[in-house]
Amino acid sequence: MVASRLIIAGVAVIAAGGAGYVAKNMTAPPPAVEVSRQPAAPSIKTTEVLALNADLPMGTAIEGQLSWIAWPKDVVNDHFVTRDAEPDALEKLQGSVARVAMYEGEPLRKSKLIDGGQPFMSSILPSGKRAIATQIAADTSAGGFILPNDFVDVIMTRRADAQGSTGFITETILKNIRVLAIDQAIQEDEEGRKVKVGETATLELTPQQAEIITVAQQMADRLTLALRSVVDTKELETDEADYLVNGNGRRGTVRLIKSGVITEEGARK
Repeated sequence: MVASRLIIAGVAVIAAGGAGYVAKNMTAPPPAVEVSRQPAAPSIKTTEVLALNADLPMGTAIEGQLSWIAWPKDVVNDHFVTRDAEPDALEKLQGSVARVAMYEGEPLRKSKLIDGGQPFMSSILPSGKRAIATQIAADTSAGGFILPNDFVDVIMTRRADAQGSTGFITETILKNIRVLAIDQAIQEDEEGRKVKVGETATLELTPQQAEIITVAQQMADRLTLALRSVVDTKELETDEADYLVNGNGRRGTVRLIKSGVITEEGARK
C-alpha cells in the first residue's frame, strides 16, 4: 500500500515537472533574428518640365494640351521647358501651333512649335525649298492613298503627233518628291482614316524643280503622282526633266503610246 502511494506520488512529481517545462517554453520570447540593414536608396531629384497631356497633331494650336510634370533632374535636356527657368511658359505658349506631330507624355521642345501669328506652310518648309500646288485627279493619285509626307514621282502625259497619227507621250519629270499637303490637309484626319482623295497636291521642290513643274503644267494633258516606297526616300535623285527649262534638249527616253502599241524613243531635241 505504501509502495503504490510512493509510485503515484513519483508520477505526479514527474508530470508536474513536465508541465512546468512546457509552460516555460511557451512563455519564453522567440530567439532574436539578426536583420541586416541595407543602405537606403538615394532619392531622385526632380524638376518640373512642360509636357503634352494629350496628342497634338501637326498644325494644331495649343489649347490646354500642356501641363507641368515631374521629371528626373539629371536627364533634363537643355531644350526642355522647365518651370524653374520659365514659370509662365504654360500661359505664353497657348495658341502656338505644332510644327510636327507630338504625343501625350512627351516633354515639349520649343523647336517643334510655331508662333501663333506666323504662317504655317512657310514655317514647315525647309530652307531653300519651294512649295508648289499641282492639280491632280482622284484617278491619278494612287487611288487616294497618297498622304502628306509621302514621296512620289511626277509623271507628265501629253499628246504627240507622230507620222500623222495622234499618240501620247509619258515621262517621269520629277522623282522622289515630298508631298506637303493634299488639298488643305497637312496630316491624316483625327479619326485615323488613311485615304485622302484630293484635287490639289502641294509639293516640296527645289527652285529648279519648281520651274520644271510650272512648265509641265502648261504642256501636259495630265500630271500623275506615283507613290514611292518609304524605303526609297533616302535615295538621291538627279534625273529630272530640266530640258523643259534650260533648252538643252530632252534627256533619257520617252514612252509613246500609239494605237495601243507602246514604244520608247531616245532623247531628242
